[in-house]
Amino acid sequence: MKQMKKKAAFLLVMVLTLATLLSACGGDKANSGNAGTETNKNAATASNGQVDMSQEVKLKMLLVGGKPADYDEVFGELNKLLKEKINTTVEAEFLDWSDWTQKYPLKFAANEDFDIAYTANWAFYNDQVLKGGFKEITDDMLQKYAPKTWEAMPKTSWEQAKVGGKLYMVPNNNQEVTDKVVFIREDLLKKYNLQPVNSPETYAAYLKAVGANEKGMSAFGAKPADGWKWHELDQILLEQQNEWNLVDYNFPLAYKLDDATGKVFNVYDTPEFKQLITYYKDLADNKAWSKNIVSNKNDVWQDIKAGKASSYAHNLGTISTNVGELRRDKPEMVGAIADLTPDKKKIGAISTQNGMAIHATSKNLERSLMLIDLLQNDKQIHDLTMYGISGKHYVPVGDDKYNPGPNATNYTGFSNWGWNSLLNRTDASYPEEGNKMLADWQSKVYHFPLETFVFDDAKVKNEVANVGNVMLRYAIPLEYGLIKDLDKGQADLVKQLKAAGLDKIQQELQSQIDAFLAAQAK
Repeated sequence: MKQMKKKAAFLLVMVLTLATLLSACGGDKANSGNAGTETNKNAATASNGQVDMSQEVKLKMLLVGGKPADYDEVFGELNKLLKEKINTTVEAEFLDWSDWTQKYPLKFAANEDFDIAYTANWAFYNDQVLKGGFKEITDDMLQKYAPKTWEAMPKTSWEQAKVGGKLYMVPNNNQEVTDKVVFIREDLLKKYNLQPVNSPETYAAYLKAVGANEKGMSAFGAKPADGWKWHELDQILLEQQNEWNLVDYNFPLAYKLDDATGKVFNVYDTPEFKQLITYYKDLADNKAWSKNIVSNKNDVWQDIKAGKASSYAHNLGTISTNVGELRRDKPEMVGAIADLTPDKKKIGAISTQNGMAIHATSKNLERSLMLIDLLQNDKQIHDLTMYGISGKHYVPVGDDKYNPGPNATNYTGFSNWGWNSLLNRTDASYPEEGNKMLADWQSKVYHFPLETFVFDDAKVKNEVANVGNVMLRYAIPLEYGLIKDLDKGQADLVKQLKAAGLDKIQQELQSQIDAFLAAQAK
């Protein structure tokens, strides 16, 4: 009997010891679902310190933009490489540009099954962080599962991508400058013996000359029918010209770049705005654009290539690419890049301009980080996912340039900018003046206290929506010169904005800015 009791006691001790060991290995299950803390059994660390990739993982990725015609072919090649490198395959879902702003948040609200999502400061990044839609990404995770990205990314880029001191995105590694320029026809400039376009005044002279003399051609091409709440020249002539920064394009509140207090104001209720709408009205009266411009749905660039428009505003990269394309495809038209605010402060895009985040419900955090690491830093994979099949969608020119391939249009138009990096190629037709202008801008990028501030509109969502509707109804016609009485038009706009709740938005915005600046000062 004593012998049996000893055996029973020994077995009990062993069971308790084993249970304790298993508990220690398993960790706290109550916390295993916290964003950024769970360990994926499919990418567990092996005894030699390397990631165990013995089990294949299938990842799902959410991207913005239309699905490319040759997606299956390109991603089929991608998956062959991923299977070999990290025993992983990936499937992408595309949210078309026409309705992505509605569908994107719904994917998260429904907790749909996907692992990685494109995001940006303009594409729900801060919003989804606050709603718990993304996993936190720690330094340890990056060093272990995305070591090349960790090493290549500037420290400031990581800091810029943090919300509340924590990181939820792997930002792109490609410095951009947010200032806009205009495309002009240099051959038309010479035809009418005009001064070089380098200011609002010289640009107005160009638009008036084209409007008066080129029949069947709109001097300025725009596309406000997309629901855009601002005149397409506003960023140049209102923000850049006055060295202001508009906090959010959904409402008209800005601050001066060099104002250390960050005092916000309604841009529509300023003398500068009155001067601008007077400028716009003069252009409209001189046939710079069609009277039905607000209903225009044409592709502006295609109109320019067809000789139906002579100018439009966009970012430097896009305009430079257009100039190169025109030189290649339409040599009889001489395109050029014009900076209307060459002596004003230039603002660098923060790293969250493009990036990739991991869905809070993903069970494959580690393998997802490994995929992002390859997308940004593996030359073969980066080329494939950015430009398509070599010889078909693009033709490599050296290590850092390319020419469009015969089927280039079958792999384009979606958010692969999420993994922009130092490996990006430049179109071989990209004009040298575009490179020089960018280099000049980058050498004098202006940094300011509110550079990384992001507004949380959770408390004023209804007011933001109402204000946006007012901007579409009252501001757009006023800015395109369709209102004869400018004073009355401006007064009506300001009055309607107040009624829509702009003051409440301004109060909430100022409160958040004050708190942000106070935290920085500590």
